[in-house]
Amino acid sequence: MPCHQATFRFYEELNDFLTVGKAKTAFSWRFEGHPSVKDVIEAIGVPHAEVDLILVNGQPVDFTCKLNDADFVSVYPVFESLDISTATHLCGRPLREMAFILDVHLGKLARYLRLFGFDVIYKTENDDNEIIRTALSEHRLILTRDVGLLKVKAVTHGYWIRSQQPKDQLREVLDHFDLYGMAYPFSRCVACNSQLVEVEKASVMDRLEPLTKKYFDEFYLCSNCGGLFWKGSHYDRMSAFVAQVMDGHLSD
Repeated sequence: MPCHQATFRFYEELNDFLTVGKAKTAFSWRFEGHPSVKDVIEAIGVPHAEVDLILVNGQPVDFTCKLNDADFVSVYPVFESLDISTATHLCGRPLREMAFILDVHLGKLARYLRLFGFDVIYKTENDDNEIIRTALSEHRLILTRDVGLLKVKAVTHGYWIRSQQPKDQLREVLDHFDLYGMAYPFSRCVACNSQLVEVEKASVMDRLEPLTKKYFDEFYLCSNCGGLFWKGSHYDRMSAFVAQVMDGHLSD
């Protein structure tokens, strides 16, 4: 079978998946037969879930397009700041509301996103199949440190977390999806993800320590796990962290 060659160019954050020599430049890729452009893109190392536009010789195509000898392929990420309104978006419709499901490696990120008010499913017992099933049935975007998970054909909305540090991961997600204006800190339980509701002090008096009864009057209850919260020293530390993240965004 004759060997063919195409030229590829990946843009913006898609270069994070490429090796030195391929990132931020056009490079040649040899192949046999006529594979789909999706198969070649993933063979190069880029998961399809992070791709939103493919141009072959300047024309928009879908993932099933067959690659031919001497083709020039340009690959753009989701949310790339280009006017592609007339092109075919490969990730389907954007999610109406941002809701996430995280893999087992992102427990601290899950708590941080919940702290900022975002709907996040995180369970240590969830395997890849359960994550994908839940993402599809509940219209959630997958956040993962596993590139292979985003290469599964069924995945429609996903993002590979680049950073390994939880606080940097939080900023990465807020920046990438431009979520600062959607944040509603302290509205969710960081432990179980359910909404917090304000309750009368009298209804929880039997759960309070003497000093808490004396100095605090405002209380919030998790509607699911029953966790009780008030604006004590832990709240002050978390408020300072939230302010730091939000102020950092405004100063960028």
